Amino acid sequence: MPPQRALGVAVVGTGKMGADHVRRLHDVISGAQVTAVVDIEAERAKTLADAIDGCTAYTDAAAAMAAHDVDAVLIASPGPAHEAALREALGRDLPVLCEKPLTPDSASALRVLEAEQRLGHRRIQVGFMRRYDPEYMKLKRLLDGGELGRALMVHHRHRNLAMPPWFTEEMLISDSVAHEVDATRWLLDQEITAVTVHKPAPSSYAPAGMRDPQFVLFETRSGALVDVEIFGHCGYGYQVHAEAVCERGTVRIGDEHGPRLSADGRWGGRITPDYVERFEDAYDREIQSWVDATRRGGTTGPSTWDGYAAAAVCEAGVLSQREGRRVEIDLIDRPSLYG
Repeated sequence: MPPQRALGVAVVGTGKMGADHVRRLHDVISGAQVTAVVDIEAERAKTLADAIDGCTAYTDAAAAMAAHDVDAVLIASPGPAHEAALREALGRDLPVLCEKPLTPDSASALRVLEAEQRLGHRRIQVGFMRRYDPEYMKLKRLLDGGELGRALMVHHRHRNLAMPPWFTEEMLISDSVAHEVDATRWLLDQEITAVTVHKPAPSSYAPAGMRDPQFVLFETRSGALVDVEIFGHCGYGYQVHAEAVCERGTVRIGDEHGPRLSADGRWGGRITPDYVERFEDAYDREIQSWVDATRRGGTTGPSTWDGYAAAAVCEAGVLSQREGRRVEIDLIDRPSLYG
């Protein structure tokens, strides 16, 4: 693709996340244009495509990827559909940004990883957007800098106002704690070796049959312990916090820093309602970084290996959640393609 031409992107999946990425690519990101949108619901795809000059609606991802004006693919469809789309893109040697999860389980993630290795170069970036959040980036720099010493523990809190009605208990791990899995691996630069899920008494606001909140404990290769509070129906807003406890100090991120109002004998501020607003800047940075790297002919950000490792940890987490026991994680040796 000539560097002066905008990157033609096909967005596969136009639900809440996909539609937001269509808006982002069209209105915010430089160097790219949405040339195709794909959704099994034809009318939804057509409505989005009709609002963008030069954009075509498809119901089949392979047909969109074969179009002459598609240079790259952004996958935002449900996780079970990712493997087929990823392998189609790799077969065409198209750059991909795939929203997490890479795939829903380690076996399918491994098949994608092996397909990319056969290609001989990286083409996939996985959408773990917290790596692009300014607060997480600052925490990473502090930990890498060494002035706080070795990280001994990390505390994560991940709270949602509520989950959609189709959200299952297993998805508390595979779709929500997946972010803390990647954040932990990235922040500490090491693999997670075991996971244990504990279930306190459920909130009265939890859906029938769901134990919510839950408490997840990771063990890492160096012996650090990492806990995650996942609360899917906290009822008051969306909050994500992390605190690293190190040998010579602690550092915490995620505290609200918006306007503080004092009036009518009260003081307080606003809590963001969902992840789209809380991590809007991170999503913008992530997509711009992907577009820039792709136009240079490269690949950046979380790799297929990161997607596979996260899938393996989440798979172990769901098993622990189901059986109430500690589960060890056994990854394959990391291929040289992923450094």
